[in-house]
Amino acid sequence: MLTLHLKISINFMENLIFATHNAHKLQEVSAMLENQVNLLGLSELGFYEEIPETADTLQENALQKAQFVKEKTGCGCFADDTGLEVDALNGEPGVFSARYAGEPSDSEKNIDKLLKNLANKNNRSAQFRTVIVLLQDSDIQYFEGVIRGKIIKERYGNGGFGYDSVFVPDGYEKTFAELSPEEKNLISHRGQAVKKLVEFLKIKA
Repeated sequence: MLTLHLKISINFMENLIFATHNAHKLQEVSAMLENQVNLLGLSELGFYEEIPETADTLQENALQKAQFVKEKTGCGCFADDTGLEVDALNGEPGVFSARYAGEPSDSEKNIDKLLKNLANKNNRSAQFRTVIVLLQDSDIQYFEGVIRGKIIKERYGNGGFGYDSVFVPDGYEKTFAELSPEEKNLISHRGQAVKKLVEFLKIKA
């Protein structure tokens, strides 16, 4: 068992485990925390055990990941799960967003499948939804963020990751991939959820 002696404290720049290997997610969340904590991803910890993601909902998946890492490390941590939910596809790809086109996960293939499935659909409304689960001691806290938008027919922009190049948030004319990281973090689903997480940590500190 990997044992880490970490204490979560928003005031003293100590460590918080984010249960992810996704460097893009880690960078986004680190920026939103504005150096109020030292955020550690699983790669930084040398934690490479396969984390189960077998649940049917974003909430359950995030909880499953957080519980697995907490049990293995003995430390408080948080995990997130994010899904793109497309109205005309009855909420797909949803919890399967990262592996929509199958294993291994491939963002370009996922986008190709999404655009193909929407080819004959007039309604291209969709939303990104993020659920964060924070486990500290015996407490479980949930934080959610949602942003509405639409799926366009071609990729635009070189930033972001996942489905960002085909998602235009409501009130904007640019895709997430065309917005700067700062612009995206102000409005994004993950940004909303992280802000709620940070506010909670500040209150507890």
